[in-house]
Amino acid sequence: MFDHIERFYRPTTLREALLLLRKVGKHGRVVAGATDIVTQADRSSRFLIDINHLGLSYIRGNNRGCLIGATTTMAGIELSPVTIAFAGGILAKAASTCGSIQNRNMATVGGNLANASPAADTAVVLLALDAQVRVANSRRSRKIALTEFYSGPHRTVLNGELLREIIIPALPGGGRLGWSFQKLGRTETDISLVNAAAGLQIDARGRIKWARIALGAVGPTPLRARIAEDLLLGNTFNEDLLARAGEAVMREVSPIGDGRASAEYRREMSGVLARRALRECATQAGCKL
Repeated sequence: MFDHIERFYRPTTLREALLLLRKVGKHGRVVAGATDIVTQADRSSRFLIDINHLGLSYIRGNNRGCLIGATTTMAGIELSPVTIAFAGGILAKAASTCGSIQNRNMATVGGNLANASPAADTAVVLLALDAQVRVANSRRSRKIALTEFYSGPHRTVLNGELLREIIIPALPGGGRLGWSFQKLGRTETDISLVNAAAGLQIDARGRIKWARIALGAVGPTPLRARIAEDLLLGNTFNEDLLARAGEAVMREVSPIGDGRASAEYRREMSGVLARRALRECATQAGCKL
């Protein structure tokens, strides 16, 4: 499995890791939990850089939002009081569905994002939360909106850079909020056939002030359903609006068929999961249907 690897590095500082990443260039690969690399047939990497000793395993919450270090495990997110309390626990719920217990004890949130699977469960939630990622190389550090982070299946805009941290902004005030994560898989621990995350804010007049809908496994990258979001804004939540939002989602996605599911099935289920997520959000926000 690793017979093509020439060297394994274990830096203890961020600077050391970034210099190593610059040195090995395109032939290097960053690892933490390594749950993705062991399942992939890519033999182009000759050097592995283990980033588990850089102090990037943390979850910090305050009134400005939430910061999560890249090597924080799925189990850490699943069980953290900060993520359980933040946004209705939507991120903790998504992390709890990422494979078996053994996998969640190893897999990291940074790896889940950087691997850029179209079906990544934490990615859709973080898209719905308007998250950014902080990345760095040996010369500079910068922030990238997660909506701009993916360039294709298993491809990101990272260019010799290390994903250091996820930044989730403070939740909007001035109204009632609801959040939901929905996942459809062949088994409880399987990769998603379709997943969806949604957030809604209802104002004092009972109208939708703010809406987020994100989906995975129905396009080349995790995506935001912008047309469906715009359709909801300013309207009173009811069954007709919910149906139209689901139809809009189905028109926005571009799924493929594979050994797990057909494109037609994924498209249909994207509408089902979006409606299910929005209904749960509206219930949490106090809407009566």
